[in-house]
Amino acid sequence: QVQLVESGGGLVQAGGSLRLSCAASGRTFSNYAMGWFRQAPGKEREFVAAIHWSGGSTYYADSVKGRFTISRDNAKNTVYLQMNSLKAEDTADYYCAATRNTYYSRYEYTRGARYEYWGQGTQVTVSS
Repeated sequence: QVQLVESGGGLVQAGGSLRLSCAASGRTFSNYAMGWFRQAPGKEREFVAAIHWSGGSTYYADSVKGRFTISRDNAKNTVYLQMNSLKAEDTADYYCAATRNTYYSRYEYTRGARYEYWGQGTQVTVSS
C-alpha cells in the first residue's frame, strides 16, 4: 500500500503561481512513477503531468506544457507540481497518483486507470 497526501492548493490570482506537493508513505517511493491529474467541477478527470520513477522522463498535457513542472525528491518521498502563469481554466481539484508499473509510452501515463494509488486531492482556485 502507498498512502499519498497532497498539499499546497489554494486561491491565487490569474498569472500567479502555486506549488503542489504530494507526500508518499508506505512503500519505496523511488519504485513508483507519479502522476498529477485534475478534475474541474462538472468535468471529467484529466491528466496533467507524470514523472518516471527515476525522474528521467516527464510528460505533460498540452494545456500545461511550458507552465507547469513536475519533479520529485526521492529522499523526501515527495513529488511536486510547480504551476506558473495560472489561468482560470486551471481551477480544479488536483490529485496525485502512483504506479508501480513502468510504461514505455506517454499515452499510458496519461491514463488514470494505469495508477494504483491516489491521494485525496487538493483544491486550486484561480481567480480571473
